[in-house]
Amino acid sequence: MALLAETLVDEWLNRNNFFTMRGLKHGVHEIDLLGIQLNKINYTARHVEVQVSLRPIGYIAPLLPQYVPSFAKSKTSAKVRPPEIMKTSVEAWVQKKFTTPDKVRVREEKWPGCKWDLIFVHGVVKDKYELEVMRNLGITTIPLSKILYELKHSPGKITGGAGTDFAELIEYYNEQSNRSGEVY
Repeated sequence: MALLAETLVDEWLNRNNFFTMRGLKHGVHEIDLLGIQLNKINYTARHVEVQVSLRPIGYIAPLLPQYVPSFAKSKTSAKVRPPEIMKTSVEAWVQKKFTTPDKVRVREEKWPGCKWDLIFVHGVVKDKYELEVMRNLGITTIPLSKILYELKHSPGKITGGAGTDFAELIEYYNEQSNRSGEVY
């Protein structure tokens, strides 16, 4: 699911006239997508992380070590989390995914001087409070369903990207499933 979702988000960025770099490694960490769009006066820069689940059993952010094993048996426990534990775990996750000095350095090396929009693309989430905490930290959260909708309804001028075939298959399915009584 991760590769497919990233490919569709890459296509979405490309159709919105962003040049993208995907899977940038730095040490053992990775940046899912960096996108840059040249406007007449300046650049729009986006750092996008993608994590999509359709049937989540756990949280986006793992528990911090201080909560294991006192609160839960593992960092990925699906045990209901109190807001303060969830908040601190999400803050650490946001730092790891977006704001560590290494990630800032990688972004600055690729496109110096840009102000970066930090975006998290998600599927169904176990607890929407995680998304609220992210937004309070300056992260824009976008459901994958919005990206799929935009891929279908605004094809854009750029075609032939990595996600074009996937986007066209989804559009084909939607068109065919909307026909009444026809079987193909």
